[in-house]
Amino acid sequence: MSRPQPPEPAKLVIGLLLKERGSVSAPARMLSDAFGPIDTVSPWLPFDYTDYYAAEMDGPLFRRMFAFNRLIAQSDLAHIKRCTNDIEKKYSRNGKRDVNIDPGYLMRERFVLATGKNYSHRIYIGKGIYADLTLIYRKGGFHALEWTYPDYADTYVQDFLQRVRKRNVMQLKRKTRL
Repeated sequence: MSRPQPPEPAKLVIGLLLKERGSVSAPARMLSDAFGPIDTVSPWLPFDYTDYYAAEMDGPLFRRMFAFNRLIAQSDLAHIKRCTNDIEKKYSRNGKRDVNIDPGYLMRERFVLATGKNYSHRIYIGKGIYADLTLIYRKGGFHALEWTYPDYADTYVQDFLQRVRKRNVMQLKRKTRL
């Protein structure tokens, strides 16, 4: 018989997709106001994997990722996605977004993104939101799955997540000692 265990807290990681690099400050500030201090920021990451966003956001597009200092409950992901949707709406004009915000969480063994779109591999987590198992960690690195978005399968994103994972492991060790 399995015995229910409380889940470990997770590291909140949010990716922003923008047309204008200079427009990252305001949404980043809103994210920080909502979720606490940002402790790790990626360099500007290339985004030329798909034209999925072309009609809405034009291009070229750039990705920047943020990891937050405060650990979150995994069960908070649906609420966080709803909050980031509200921020996206604030940066929309004529029904088109200027920023796409992808919240997720990182654990020692996986990286999960939140989405409003159902699909066979996504699990409903409430509030109209699904959890998408995006990457798994094994043998010292992150590994993409057949459905992983190409930008998250790229080494640029995985290198950033590897740094965040190391920081998260240290945070969890400190938390356990307290």
